[in-house]
Amino acid sequence: MHTLTAYISPFALAAVATVLLLGLWNMMRGGSPNLSQTLMRWRVVLQFIALCLVMAAIYFSGKY
Repeated sequence: MHTLTAYISPFALAAVATVLLLGLWNMMRGGSPNLSQTLMRWRVVLQFIALCLVMAAIYFSGKY
């Protein structure tokens, strides 16, 4: 389980950071507002998934 946690958590956090940066970059360059809104919605979804994965990893590792 520790090995799984070591790979999934950073991947999920990197996905959140990537979508966040893409959304901010699009807003800064004056791109499509609809694309920025879509990227920010995806960021929220990915944050929820990342949070659930990290919390599950903590729960199943037995370390509170």
